[in-house]
Parts: sequence; C-alpha cells; structure tokens
Amino acid sequence: MTESQTKLICPLTARTIEAMRVDMLAASAEGADMVECRLDFLDALPDDEQLRDLLAQAPAEVLITCRPTRQGGQYAGSEQHRLGLLARAVRCGPVAAVDIEQDVPPEDWPEPGQARTVVSHHDFDCCPADLDELVAAMDASAGDINKVAFAPTNAAEALRAFDVVRASTKPTLALAMGPMGLITRLLARKFGCWGSFASLHSKAESAPGQPTLAEARGLYRWDAIGPATEVFGVIGCPISHSMGPAIHNAAFEATGRDAAYLPLLIQPGVENFSRFMDAALARPWLGLRGLSVTIPHKEHALAYIGQANCDELAVRIGAVNTITISPTGQLRGDNTDYAGAIDALCDKMNITRQALAGRAVTVLGAGGAARAIVAALSHYKAGVTVCNRTVARAQALAREFGCQARPLNEACQTDPEIIINCTAIGMSPNVAESPIDPAPLPTSAKVVFDTVYNPLQTKLLTQGQERGLTTVTGLDMFVNQAGAQYERWTGEKPPVEVMRKTVLEKLE
Repeated sequence: MTESQTKLICPLTARTIEAMRVDMLAASAEGADMVECRLDFLDALPDDEQLRDLLAQAPAEVLITCRPTRQGGQYAGSEQHRLGLLARAVRCGPVAAVDIEQDVPPEDWPEPGQARTVVSHHDFDCCPADLDELVAAMDASAGDINKVAFAPTNAAEALRAFDVVRASTKPTLALAMGPMGLITRLLARKFGCWGSFASLHSKAESAPGQPTLAEARGLYRWDAIGPATEVFGVIGCPISHSMGPAIHNAAFEATGRDAAYLPLLIQPGVENFSRFMDAALARPWLGLRGLSVTIPHKEHALAYIGQANCDELAVRIGAVNTITISPTGQLRGDNTDYAGAIDALCDKMNITRQALAGRAVTVLGAGGAARAIVAALSHYKAGVTVCNRTVARAQALAREFGCQARPLNEACQTDPEIIINCTAIGMSPNVAESPIDPAPLPTSAKVVFDTVYNPLQTKLLTQGQERGLTTVTGLDMFVNQAGAQYERWTGEKPPVEVMRKTVLEKLE
C-alpha cells in the first residue's frame, strides 16, 4: 500500500535547538516536504520550553526521532529517558510522525497523540537475511508506517528495497544506504515509497548515501519522477565524478521526457556486473531502458550482451559503453566513444568519415580511449601510428589494428596530418603539461585533437592554435558521445546545445 505523494524528508542534525530551528527553516525553503528532528544529535536533551520553541509554527511537517546507538544513532543514554523525550516532543508541538524502533516493545511506545507512528529498523552492516519476515512483522504491528534501511553488500541487493515497498500493505519507506543504494533514494517517488531522505548540505547527512536537497530536486529531477518514469544510469566504479547525470537529466528536462538518469556504483568484477544486470532485468517494473558503462565494466558489458547483439566496431574494440534495453528486456550494445571522437574530428574538418581514408594520424596513448579511436580510424582506413611511453603497449595495440607504433617522444617524427591525444597529460590539475613538449608540433600537422576536457583549453590545443591549426576539444567528443547515447535510447535527436551548456557549467 502506498501514499499518493512521497515525502522528501530532510534530517536535521544540528547540535543545538537554535541551530536546528535555523536548519528547519532552510530545509523548508529548499523544498523539503518534511523535516526529521534528530534529537539524538543534540549536545544536551532539550526541556519542554526548548521543544516548544523548536516545533512552534514549523514550516514543514515534523518527524521526531531519537535514534539509539544500537541502531546507528547518537543517543547512548537510558531507554526510559529516550522514550520519555519522544513523548514530551509529541506533547510540546505539532508533530506529524514519531519514529519508534521495531525492537521497542509495543507496551513501551510513547502515546503518539495526533502523530503517526513510524516503526523502523536499521542495519548498517548488511541487508538482513530475514528482510521479508522483518517487514511482514512491521505490517502486522500497531504502527502506521514501516521504515527499513540497510547497507547492501552489492548493487543488486540494493534493489530489494523496491521489493519491500511493493510488497508491503502499509505505507512504507525502504532504502539501501551508502553509494550503492542511491537509486533507492532517488526513485522513491516512482514506487510510491512513503518518503526518502535528502540532507540540507553534504556534511549534514544522518546516514551514508543521502543526496542533498539541491541534488535531489535539481540534478536528479525529484519533482518530475513518477510511476511511468523511464530509468537510465551510468555503471562504473568509481562513479561519483561522472557528468552523465547532469548532461542526460538536463537533456530529459529540455525535451520533456519522463526519464531519470542515475549513478550506479557497481563494484569491480564481472560477477558484480552480471549480478546487477540479472537483478535489474528480473524486475521489468523497474523501467530500466538504458545504461552508460564506464571503467571497469565496458568489457563485461560486451560479454554479457553478446557479440551478436553489439555493433561491429564495439566488438572490434572489445568494449561497450552504451546498453539499450527494450520494454521486453532485449539488450543492444554500442560504443559511442569512437563515434563521439570520430564525428567531432570530421565535423571540425568538414569531411565525412570515409574521407579519413589515407590520412596520416598519430594517436598519443594506448589506453581505453586510444583503443576506441584507433579501431575507428583503422576501420575508415586512415594511416595510424600509435605513440606511447610504454612502447610495448603501443606495439600491442598497433598489431591488433594493423598500425605503426613508436615511442611517445618520437611522435613529432611521424609526419602526421592529425594528432590525437588520448593520454591524461595536460588534464587538471597538471594544466601546464603537454604530450608534445618542449618540441614544436610537426610542420605536417593540420589538426590537433585533445580528448581531455578538463580543462577545456589544454596546453596542446594552445600549441595548435598558436600555429593556426584546426583544434578539436574533448568537450566536442564528450557531448557527441552522450548525444549518440541519447539518440540510441530514445530514437530522437538529442538537444546537443543544452548538453554542451550543461557540461560547460559543470566545468566552470
């Protein structure tokens, strides 16, 4: 059973009543539907006058909580005093709900008055083995609302929170804590969860993994999420640095598409990737329609989907960075990394992909980005030389795609028309570095392309501009590959300028 409107709840963790009142006003102004007064965070237990000052004319609904240390809270005093404090808080002000831990005997519950009782259980170590039985007991209790929070050991396990909400007979708040559980917090509205928590700022969270109010309502489009929302995301480890949520959610906002794009932290290892994919596909009601894939799972994605369901160059590259999922669960794998790079290059040169044939290209680096670009250039019959500090890696990549290999310090001796940097040299904070320095760019060069996009203007690009060469930025490549993902997922043209503007704002 669900309620019509999922509450966005802001926990208040200030150390004094005065500061908590200030934060309450700020949380309401930021769009919180409810505030949770975490009395266990206070330096001293408040008296009745302080409670009345805190709760008088509250700008949002109030949930009162005093969490004991046994369930991850701050309160270490006597149980009698703790429950007495909850009872006094209910009497002293308008309180919408009071949180009582499930292990408190019902005969000891404080009289809730007009408040509703939230029966809660928290496990900061794992997902309880008896999760279903635990929630069934909550359903059978005298409480009004169920709440369960647990720490998943893997991303697939986090999805159990959605199962709990769907199976409960009472209004239920279920979430997985930590970065692997962020999806359960952000999609709470989709499944009619009673509420979800978002902190006032990054240092005010009451449990690990809470987004801020600004992130939930801005970056992740909390107010636009509903039962029909399509779900997209980026799989990787680490994942917190990804610009994917910003660029794709901005695109969905601009086109009015009912969709949300979320970061999905999947631990390294093919077994973790496969476990999550199996779990997500076993829940078609999740509405998962597409995934971006980044390090270290691009090879795992190719293996999981199968070569027959992937584009030809993705198979040659050996990596998939884009998964499209049909409503019936069919998977398609693509690699838009190479498409984003090649199209950025061809657009700036005002040529077709086919016109790359016979052009001399020097690729700096032999990592994942270089592999995708070398594969594409070779496919379109460009003459490629791979240059890398570790020559053996350059030679291995070159052999695979029929190219030449040289040490990085000999890059200027290859007489290229096009130079493409696929190394991290010049990336922030090392902005004074260039992969071709101190030697000048070769006189044969006409185009310089740097896949680094932070900073936007690298030293290598500056070197090219000083020579009057055509320059291609990492921003061009990034926006192109994200746009290609959007088009594969939706079948519609992407709002490229919105996506570009979003990346620029994030970088600034």
